[in-house]
Amino acid sequence: MTTASATPVDHDYIDPVTGHPKRWVILPVLCLSLFLVVVDNTIVNVALPTLSRELSATTSQLQWIVDAYSLVFAALLLAFGNLGDRFGRKGMLQSGLVLFAATSTVAAFCTTAGELIAARAAMGVGAAMVFPATLAILTNVFVDPTERAKAIGIWAAVSGLAVALGPVSGGWLLEHFWWGSIFLVNLPIVAASLVLGWRLIPRTRDPEAGRLDPLGLVLSIAAIVLLVFTVIEAPRHGWGSAETVGGFVVSAVLLAAFIGWELRRTDPMLDVRVFKIARFSAASAAVAIAFFGLFGFIFLITQYFQIVRGYSTLSAGVHTLPFALGAGVMAPVSARLALKVGTKIVVTGGLLLMSAGFWLASTYTATTAYWGPVVIGMLLIAAGLTTTTAPSTESILGSLPKEKAGVGSAMNDTTRELGGTLGVAVVGSVFSSIYGPRLVDALKGLPIPAPALAAAKESVQAAVVVAERAPGQAKQVVMDAVSSSFMDGLHAGCRVVGVATLLGAVVAGVFLPARAAEATQQG
Repeated sequence: MTTASATPVDHDYIDPVTGHPKRWVILPVLCLSLFLVVVDNTIVNVALPTLSRELSATTSQLQWIVDAYSLVFAALLLAFGNLGDRFGRKGMLQSGLVLFAATSTVAAFCTTAGELIAARAAMGVGAAMVFPATLAILTNVFVDPTERAKAIGIWAAVSGLAVALGPVSGGWLLEHFWWGSIFLVNLPIVAASLVLGWRLIPRTRDPEAGRLDPLGLVLSIAAIVLLVFTVIEAPRHGWGSAETVGGFVVSAVLLAAFIGWELRRTDPMLDVRVFKIARFSAASAAVAIAFFGLFGFIFLITQYFQIVRGYSTLSAGVHTLPFALGAGVMAPVSARLALKVGTKIVVTGGLLLMSAGFWLASTYTATTAYWGPVVIGMLLIAAGLTTTTAPSTESILGSLPKEKAGVGSAMNDTTRELGGTLGVAVVGSVFSSIYGPRLVDALKGLPIPAPALAAAKESVQAAVVVAERAPGQAKQVVMDAVSSSFMDGLHAGCRVVGVATLLGAVVAGVFLPARAAEATQQG
């Protein structure tokens, strides 16, 4: 007589009490895929001066090279999170990795700024398939709340490290190879992620997924795309112009239509009623504001290191390593700290740390001591970021049943990417609005041809070229004007994100429940 084994051997089986038996082996595989798509948010930043020179890209085009990826990424996260819940998260993850590899190859061989913007947008599609699947799978294989909080802390640490290591790895590649190498480096990482993921990751999905919601998909994409496009293009049209005001009004109407449509559906793509849960909505706002500040700051600081301080691409990346150190140390610590003292205190403190770092950065000059205010500012921002995001991510996912992990993950990722995309858009726009006019005023009266002056106003890298070609003593005069105008724009951008994160700390302190149990009682 034979007896059935008490322990299931099904690769896809997840014990409802202990979770998947290989969950701690699956976690590094998910983190590898996560690292891949997050690092591409920032690896391109250190290459901006190179791309401006090699592809003759303007400041606006540089913003789009960064934001095309983040914009498409953010716009499609909800859709792919929903589709992953419906059809399977493992298949969505693997398909996204294949697409990401293909579009990375295309990006590496672009010859114009417009081609690169389009390729970056296509990469964003693959990233949107990968990102929510990693967190949704994590939520399903880790069932115990304490283990899940620790796993999310590690996930957030890897995310923070990827953000920080992007400029370092990009700088090293640019120092040794041509700029296309920052995209081709993705291929071996994709290969490893595909092989390991195929062997280890279980198949999970929502067994009670409703109907597809194509109208909700279209409305959400349209609202996000139009909002970010309007912000990026505002300096060119004018903040009070009909194009800018009209763009903001139409995006608000589209967002209202999306909310109204989702409220009427019995099986919405995103149940907007979850925003009534303070634990969900306040944590989502904290994530969005944290990445708004971070991405806006990184967009400028990598250029500051190269253009104002004169560092090489590799040196500029290496000089951001204190950020990686702060992010790597604080992410797992913040998850444990939140379990002890509560989410409210930890998240509020994290946003206050970020605000302090941004305000310190708003005082930098061309000669500010690196081993002093610059390093301290980066450590404050890094510690604040991971102290904010790890507990906030756990709050967002813990507010929803694990069957909806894909949508919960996508909502976390959407707020993160939308915040980061708007950070680059707003800070880049504020910078452009100040840098261009200040430079024109500073160069008034100098014999600079009108086309050269116009190019210098549109692109900092072009202004550096104008300075290098200026005769005799005029060269230093022009370079000083470029540096001074850049710093004015940098200071304004840092003050914007400093105010945003300070307000975010107030929101978290007022609305975020102290603990999950309190959130449940309030709900």
